Amino acid sequence: MAYEFIKVERDGPITTVILNRPDVMNALHLPAHEELAEAFDAFAADPEQWVAIVTGAGERAFSAGNDLKHQAMGGKMGQPPSGFAGLTARFDMTKPVIAAVNGVAMGGGFEIALACDLIIASESATFALPEPKVGLAALAGGLHRLPRAIGLKRAMGMILTARRVSAAEGLELGFVNEVVAPGELMTAARRWAGMIAECGPMSIRASKEAVLKGLDVGLEEALGGQMRYPAIAALLRSEDFVEGPLAFAQKRAPNWKGR
Repeated sequence: MAYEFIKVERDGPITTVILNRPDVMNALHLPAHEELAEAFDAFAADPEQWVAIVTGAGERAFSAGNDLKHQAMGGKMGQPPSGFAGLTARFDMTKPVIAAVNGVAMGGGFEIALACDLIIASESATFALPEPKVGLAALAGGLHRLPRAIGLKRAMGMILTARRVSAAEGLELGFVNEVVAPGELMTAARRWAGMIAECGPMSIRASKEAVLKGLDVGLEEALGGQMRYPAIAALLRSEDFVEGPLAFAQKRAPNWKGR
């Protein structure tokens, strides 16, 4: 499908989604949100696609968040039901998503990254939730995901000051998984995606679902209820559930089918 504000590339089981508005630092308006929602719908539904990477076009920005200039000029605002960038409210996404942050990740841009499962950052990346400086609030998940990722006091230190955080500090705080030189960013993101793709895709989805659902309840309830989670139930009745142990016993690489 042809898009105007994003690009979608596929390489084997890996989908790369590129925010493609570099002239406005990949800030997003309603048409871009709608395209992203369609792209992530397609990724989620495609049995041949197992891992996604989301990044920004150009060298300056991953995403500057909401397109405030578009809003100020009277442009229609809004988001699809799946949230900012079609991702921040997509709570049924069990396939892993990696953020490859190539520059500024501000406001909604940082919220996109926080909605991903891993964040790989260029040394030039910066992160912030600056909404209070313009009389707004980070209501696309940042106020909730950041404390869950790095703890309350550290998150409040970012949220209440709206300060910018470097990639190196993000790694220290714990919301960044790896920091690399700018020219190595996509290589690193694809390396992480490749390591994930070597694992059983049904196992990965079951693991992600169990982790995220389990965080919402106590440990005893998480352990007792996990067998009812859809991705775990799908894993237990899948062909991959048989193939993995069989391949191990036969000392060969497994032939994952994702079903």
